[in-house]
Amino acid sequence: MTALDGAVVLVAGASGGPGVRVAAMLEDAGAVVVRAARRPDSLSGPGAYLADLRAPSGGAALVRSALDEHGRLDGVVVAAGVVAFGAAKDLDDDTLDELVATNAPGPIRLLRGAHPAPAPSAAAGRKPFVVTISGVVSEAPTVGMAAYSASKAALAAFVSAAGREYRRDGIRVLDARPGHTDTGLATRAVAGPAPAVGAARGPGAGAERIVRAIVDGEKDLPGSAFSS
Repeated sequence: MTALDGAVVLVAGASGGPGVRVAAMLEDAGAVVVRAARRPDSLSGPGAYLADLRAPSGGAALVRSALDEHGRLDGVVVAAGVVAFGAAKDLDDDTLDELVATNAPGPIRLLRGAHPAPAPSAAAGRKPFVVTISGVVSEAPTVGMAAYSASKAALAAFVSAAGREYRRDGIRVLDARPGHTDTGLATRAVAGPAPAVGAARGPGAGAERIVRAIVDGEKDLPGSAFSS
């Protein structure tokens, strides 16, 4: 992979799942990574921020913190998310609210808040980017994960449309839709036990594919991009 040459990249959801691995690999590729998560026990060290993207002002405040510290923002990776399992008929309101707030409005508000920040980066020829991870369920909604699939599909739809607007401002938008990956997210489900869905890919492979796409300037990562 080509070095990212000191690009300042905000990774929201850098405490577990794909986010922690993507953050580490971005640093290996030469980026300056600003980590953010909502649990205080999951972050440490300089450049790490607590941020609850479910709060209306959470995303904008996080962007301001990154800009205050580094003076610019060249990339944003939205890896925050929660999952729940169970039959659609058994879905309760608390689970639904948690899934939707974390997986759709939270990331969308962060993307909205981050939109103006990379403009100077684009003007300077640094090729800024935004990455979301909606997952393969946004392409193929899955039985036993109906509400989770819907929340991720909402994010993917927003990115598909908004990405065209962002590109006019010189910001590349990339949505990643990896298949079943052993990131540990299923063990932290907000409801229900994980169903048997076949063998999972190793967590490092998906993160490596996402970072390679960032470095190589790719514009979309459908589920099929993770099969090789």
